Amino acid sequence: MTSWSELSSDWYTNPNTKVSQPVPRHNEINENLAKSIIHQYKEHIMHHSPSATRGIDTSRIGTIVALFVAVVVAMSSLHAQPGYKQTEPLDLANFDTTVSPCKDFYRYANGGWVDKNPVPAAYSNWGSFSEIIERNNEVLQKILAEAASKKNARKGSAIQMVGDFFASGMDSLAAEKNGMTSLAREFERIETIRTPADLQNVVTHFHLKLGNPIFAISSQQDFKNSEAVIASIDQSGLTLPDRDYYLKNDVRYQDIRKEYNDYMITLFKMLGDDQATAEANARTVLQIETRLADSSMSRVEMRDPNAVYHKMTTSELQKVVPSFDWRRYLRDLRLQQVKDLNVSQPNFMQEVNAMLNSVPLKDWKTYLRWQLIDGAAQYLSQPFVDAHFKFHGTVLNGQKELQPRWKRVLRTIDGTTGDALGQMYTAKTFTRGAKARALQMVKNLQAAFRERLATLDWMSDATRKKALEKLDAIMLKIGYTDKWKSYKGLSIDRGTYALNIMRANEFETRRQLNKIGKPVDRTEWLMTPPTVNAYYNPTMNEIVFPAGILQPPFFDPKADDAVNYGGMGAVIGHEITHGFDDQGRQFDAKGNLTDWWAKEDGEKFVKRAAVVEEQFNNYVAIDTLKVNGKLTLGENIADLGGLAIAYHALKKTLEGKPVQKIDGYTSEQRFFLAWAQMWRRNYTDANLKQRLVTDPHSPSVFRANGPISNVPQFFEAFGCKQADSMVRPAEKQVKIW
Repeated sequence: MTSWSELSSDWYTNPNTKVSQPVPRHNEINENLAKSIIHQYKEHIMHHSPSATRGIDTSRIGTIVALFVAVVVAMSSLHAQPGYKQTEPLDLANFDTTVSPCKDFYRYANGGWVDKNPVPAAYSNWGSFSEIIERNNEVLQKILAEAASKKNARKGSAIQMVGDFFASGMDSLAAEKNGMTSLAREFERIETIRTPADLQNVVTHFHLKLGNPIFAISSQQDFKNSEAVIASIDQSGLTLPDRDYYLKNDVRYQDIRKEYNDYMITLFKMLGDDQATAEANARTVLQIETRLADSSMSRVEMRDPNAVYHKMTTSELQKVVPSFDWRRYLRDLRLQQVKDLNVSQPNFMQEVNAMLNSVPLKDWKTYLRWQLIDGAAQYLSQPFVDAHFKFHGTVLNGQKELQPRWKRVLRTIDGTTGDALGQMYTAKTFTRGAKARALQMVKNLQAAFRERLATLDWMSDATRKKALEKLDAIMLKIGYTDKWKSYKGLSIDRGTYALNIMRANEFETRRQLNKIGKPVDRTEWLMTPPTVNAYYNPTMNEIVFPAGILQPPFFDPKADDAVNYGGMGAVIGHEITHGFDDQGRQFDAKGNLTDWWAKEDGEKFVKRAAVVEEQFNNYVAIDTLKVNGKLTLGENIADLGGLAIAYHALKKTLEGKPVQKIDGYTSEQRFFLAWAQMWRRNYTDANLKQRLVTDPHSPSVFRANGPISNVPQFFEAFGCKQADSMVRPAEKQVKIW
């Protein structure tokens, strides 16, 4: 599975590298911590989360249906652009009242903001989520600068680790002087490849500290035994955002492949190759990656947890990929005790076997050189950084300017040693009161969902009983972990930045792999405390809200209930609903992949979900490109459910209270306005087009308008008629949860 929910920022983690990358990706509260169940779930993590969940199955962390970040973030009251400042929970200046709320509610609620807030040059998109991220960045920058000023901090302490890490990353003079010398030993290692056994040795080394060429290994909670951690082998090895970028022949993809080819030639020449050799090497890399892409499962296919669960013994895996010595590979990773594992994509691994037999060793060496330099370029001297940004930032995402160095270093530290930084962040920003308020609202939303479950007319009592058991068993995590990760044994100093990153990568990879064969640690968090996001993890049956998102204006203690329930309440409801969306519903109360539904109820759910899929399939996002209703189905169901649950909870809160208007709007109207304003966002064209292929979240306008076009309470609140465009035909209005 693969993909997170939506955390939206201009940072993303490439599935093939080990740390978060400061390049604009689809943003929106959506995966490399968006690890998206955590590809879709993995991508929630990867795409969504600025932190890297390296070592965890990024292709299934998707499983973690998390990424409803966009929702949570969209209520920002921070500076969006110079000259703009939202001072009220609902700012009337954001509205465009020339548009009827019954014609285009997103525009009515956000038109003023959209017009005044174009995407800044250093970003690929800009929205409420971005505003909160920027506020957190300012706090984190001060923490890091203060830590870096303490040169004599106790070795191994959190302040020493993040302070020295930040100091090394900010030393641009050293970066220019070192160039790519920090990689010299790694290039030499590649050049020593003479035999297939040598190739395997280098791939193993990469998997520990440099990236995931050819395929990836990770630790994974066993889908069908949620108390156990097993090894997982997954497809990997691509540089472009998705298999479609290699396989489709639309003009857009052809143009990107040409730009990619030019980018490869540029970097190969910077490594010392002449023009002809660089061109040949670029062709070699593209051929290898295209073969890997052609055998890779699509993101839609990976949304089915059963499709990515193929548990087998190491002996059985050896038969699938006989050209790779799995016993030696596992031994070299200190995993000799592993007897069985999950092979997420057996067909992909069969193609890997064929390629190990047919691709010459000299071509594999070229491919590994490329994987190394592309993954490391952003951490080297400026010419490498600029070349990397020109392609990954500008071509793929429409960014016009590179983000400041301190922000890029900050994200790397959060992605590699996030708990060390998180301890310092929460000590300065997170209060017991904030945790208590968030916890109470979560419980209110759970109670509202319980009441709705009890009255669903399409669900049998037998299935309802199981659903209630699952709801009651959901684990709540608020703010930050009760058990910080230990970094004992990790050496971070004020020397070379790239070497610090490689050491941190290897440390975290080994930490993740060391989980294999041990009981599941249900206290672990998959996001760091400063992360402005949230997630639901089906294998843990938990919802998690980091401290980074539990702050005004996402949840504003000064705001009226309607605004808080339309914002934070809908986010909480979204995450709860993920436990019962088309993916989450396949896991039981203990997090096991099992069918607990009565056959007739399952069929009714699928029928209702199909209506949601069709609805979003018909939305045109840009040019002639439409939303992929199947890819975004889980998030769309969660949006619809979260909105309904939050509204239900609000009505219970308002019972017995006098009717009041604020700024001329009723509580019901303010609830829906808060919902819509949460989704305000502008995109570059390149970023939006990439999202349509890779992001399991729909573009913001459809996240705002799509769900409420099924909600009679919205029609009543704003006096909408059946003929209005915000009102779906009665026979197509869908209610699931």
